[in-house]
Amino acid sequence: MIAHTRCSEKIPNDCVPDLKYLRGVFGIELTTLLTVHHAELPFVVTKCVEEVEARGLHTEGIYRLSGFAEEIDAIKMALDKDGEKADLSMSKYPNINVITGALKLYLRLLPIPLITFLVHPLLNDAMQHRNLDLRISSIMHSLKSLPKAHYDSLKYMIHHLQRVASCSAINKMNPHNLATVFAPTLIGPPESTDALIPDLTSDILLIETLIEHCDRIFNNATKQ
Repeated sequence: MIAHTRCSEKIPNDCVPDLKYLRGVFGIELTTLLTVHHAELPFVVTKCVEEVEARGLHTEGIYRLSGFAEEIDAIKMALDKDGEKADLSMSKYPNINVITGALKLYLRLLPIPLITFLVHPLLNDAMQHRNLDLRISSIMHSLKSLPKAHYDSLKYMIHHLQRVASCSAINKMNPHNLATVFAPTLIGPPESTDALIPDLTSDILLIETLIEHCDRIFNNATKQ
């Protein structure tokens, strides 16, 4: 079946290919990947997050600074080839910025971003409420429209970013700075625009809100 990327999430996702037919993990649709691996979260995300939280929370500019492209590509190849057994340890990759680079690359290459094309405008509408409680409740309601794989992975990532932001006095990455980095990664590229530099202000504010209020937004909502 062939469909435009932005249309593909409207197609019933009940494809369960044999694991041997999946070439790696980067660029594979999230629900399909987790179904095949019988997993709740993509191991690329959990492995990278665990490394960051073990040795990168106090690194100034974490997620903002880029690692060497060659090493990031080596990590991608290792994760595609060796899966969960891939070695991301400090002895193998002492520069934590290549780990964060690989994580951001994985999220960018998702055919349908964590915040899907259908849910993104719902969240934009929710952000229009001036009352914070109403805004948060509207965000929670909008997130219920995410596929479970996307909801669970987004929840995991936002809680991680909150932990990164809690160390902002040292790493200089507060919720706004993290949102600036992750808005185009979690939401995906904007619609085609004539502007040379797309305006991501609203998307940054959305991700910043998710980080700052993630306990209320995610702990009070369970995606069935």
